This record gives sequence, C-alpha cells and structure tokens, in this order.
Amino acid sequence: MALREEFQATGDWLFRKRSYLPLVLLPIALIALSQFHWGQSLVLREAWELCCLVVSLVGLGIRVATVGCVPGNTSGRNTDCQIAAVLNTTGCYSVVRHPLYLGNLLIWLGFVVFLSVWWFVFLFLLAFWIYYERIMFAEEEFLRAKFGREFVDWAARTPAFLPRLSNWVRPALPFSIKTALKREYTGLFGIAIGFPVLDFVEDYMLEGRCCVEMGWTLLALFGAATYLLLRTLKKRTRVLQVEGR
Repeated sequence: MALREEFQATGDWLFRKRSYLPLVLLPIALIALSQFHWGQSLVLREAWELCCLVVSLVGLGIRVATVGCVPGNTSGRNTDCQIAAVLNTTGCYSVVRHPLYLGNLLIWLGFVVFLSVWWFVFLFLLAFWIYYERIMFAEEEFLRAKFGREFVDWAARTPAFLPRLSNWVRPALPFSIKTALKREYTGLFGIAIGFPVLDFVEDYMLEGRCCVEMGWTLLALFGAATYLLLRTLKKRTRVLQVEGR
C-alpha cells in the first residue's frame, strides 16, 4: 500500500476512534500526578490552576465559535464516517483549516499543564501531533475528492493548524447559540467536572486526605446541572433545533 493510501486508512480508523483513544494517556497521567510537586505559594498555585482552566475554556470557545456558524451535516461529532454537505471556508475556517482540533488541543492542554509535570506535557504534544496529523490527512483527502478545486484553493490560502487571523472572512451564517449548546454541552461538562476531579486527586496524593474546595465544587455542580438540562432539551424536545443546522 502506498504511503498516501496507508495514511488515509490509518487516519480513517483514528477518526472513528477519536473519542476514546486519548484515554490511553490516562495511566501515564496518573504516573505524572504521582510526581507532582508544587514548591511555590498556595496563591501562585491557585493562579496557575485558574490559568489552566482558562486555556481549556478558550479551546471550548473556539469550538463553540466554529460550530455555531456552520450549516448542518458539517463539523459534527460523527464517528462512523466522514460527512461534509458543503465546504466550510468562512468564519473560523477562513483562518485555519482545522479549528475544532485546535480547540481540542487547548482543551486537553489545560488539563495536561495543570499537572505541572513537563515531560508529560511534551509527551502529550508529541502524541497529539502524531495522532491528529493522520486524522487531518484523512479528512482533507475526503474533502479533496468531494470538492476538488474549491478545496485546493481554500487549502492554499488557509493554514492547517496555526491560525492566520489576517485571513478572517465573516461567517456565511449567523451565530446560533442553540446549535452551539446542542453540539458542545458535553465539552463544557468535561471541563467543569474534569478540573475539580483532577484537583481532588492531586490534593489527595499530596496530602493524603480528601479536600473539597468550594470553587471547584460549584464548578462541578454547574457543569452537571447544565449537562442534564441541555441533554434533556436535546433528546426530548426540539428547543435546540435550528432549521438547516
């Protein structure tokens, strides 16, 4: 098999498994947690944790800004096969070809940097690059075959992963908060639950006792309540439905 076909086949497989394979790093994250040591003040530690949370929220914000302006059957969370009813070239897609994966990088990076174990940060960045490079290759092969010259012209002027803000083109569709909430509530839930859990485990491993902090607890409760509300609205009502999205 030629490398082009091999890359695409591997990318297609990783695309279908992309929701679960990152969890392979979880055992390594536990090892990193066991090596965590913070020698600075508690105030600096809390400021660092807040910055990590902000990084993840920025990543979520990029995803929200992207999916809130795209038509239906594009930029979805489907894992069975590639789907693209049209080629998105405006909004976030005018400055970077893979804004959703850029958002994913920042979301995960917030969690990884939270541990303050730098060999794990390097390992994560390397794994992310190898992992998503194949997925992006497979997606672009699909788009090239479907949209031809339109894709080639867009790819020629738009960076793959590092945004070029000077390319900004106003989204073809107005931002839909309903669409964004319907598609990204799981990401919000993951951040709102993940950071409190990580902080709880970190404190337990450092101090050998359970320590529940009010700020993280409120964030977790907010995330759980928001998740239940939005999931109910999505599954049992049409409140979040938007025509053509």
